[in-house]
Amino acid sequence: MQINLTGHHVEITSSLRDYVNTKFGKLERHFDHINNVHVVLTVEKIDQKAEATIHLKGSEIHASAVNADMYHSIDTLVDKLDRQVLKYKGKTTQH
Repeated sequence: MQINLTGHHVEITSSLRDYVNTKFGKLERHFDHINNVHVVLTVEKIDQKAEATIHLKGSEIHASAVNADMYHSIDTLVDKLDRQVLKYKGKTTQH
C-alpha cells in the first residue's frame, strides 16, 4: 500500500507522517487489496481537516474529518474509512 501525504497550510513533520502510516496500517490488516491512498491534511483557521481517498480494485472510497486537533481528526478519518472498507469487503465476498 502506497500512502501519498500532502499538506495545505501545514508542514508535514516526520512524527505526523509516522502517525498517518501507523493508523493506515490498520486498514491494510482488514483488507489486502488497497492499491493507493491519498491523504490531504488542511488547516483552516481553527479547524484541522483530514481527508483521504482510497483506491481499490475497481472502486474508490473517500472520507473526511474535521476537528480542532489534527491527530484526533486523523483518528476519526481512519475510523470512517475502516467502516467503509469493511462494508466494501462484505459486498465483494457475498458475490
